[in-house]
Amino acid sequence: MNPPILIRSALIALLLIGLPAVAHEIPDTTEERVKACIICHGPEDKKGRDEYYPRIAGKPEGYLFNQLRNFRDSRRHYRPMALLLEGLPDAYLWEMAGYFASLKQAFPSPEPMRASSPKVKIARELIEHGDAARNIPACVGCHGKDLMGIAPFIPGLIGLPRVYIMAQFGNWQHGALMRGRTPDCMSEIAKKLTTEEVSAVAMWLAAQPVPESDERHAGAGVELPKRLARRCASIIPQTNNPK
Repeated sequence: MNPPILIRSALIALLLIGLPAVAHEIPDTTEERVKACIICHGPEDKKGRDEYYPRIAGKPEGYLFNQLRNFRDSRRHYRPMALLLEGLPDAYLWEMAGYFASLKQAFPSPEPMRASSPKVKIARELIEHGDAARNIPACVGCHGKDLMGIAPFIPGLIGLPRVYIMAQFGNWQHGALMRGRTPDCMSEIAKKLTTEEVSAVAMWLAAQPVPESDERHAGAGVELPKRLARRCASIIPQTNNPK
């Protein structure tokens, strides 16, 4: 048995731990089929923070579909995800995305503010205004005024660990393991930021509380500005949602 098959077999074995031993007793439902995802990402009511496994419950459906499709098609690189999604059709990925988008997301408490006053100023300037001279849009322009995302394709930035945010920026900048080398709007933007700016933005975002009004799905009824929609056209799937 070759290594990829061994890895996939191990993941399937993990999925089966604790499930009924008789296969015909397992219902053929979305809830059962996504249990492999929950092993790493946790249940919908999970508390606390994971530095490298983000919550997926409650994130926009289109955003989740994009990530699943990118892992399956090797646009985003993480071997266990690619193995689990290998060969799955778009309709199945939409079903998975819709399931997790419908769940209530449990947000952790904010991290302590680690940034100094100068770093806070740098972070707020980029987040609220961007940098027109370097063609860097404000974070709020794409992720919403409350930074909770714009459905269906833009995720929220609040409630994520500082380490996770910094890791994603690093991967966008360098095309590393967890992000593909295919250019997109975030990799283009990330490459324009300095190490100090990335650190400042990550620290500021991780220290922000989730707005109390955001017990709804992120960005409901809000549209991405046309200029930014054109710039980030790669995030809009070519395959329509079958629903």
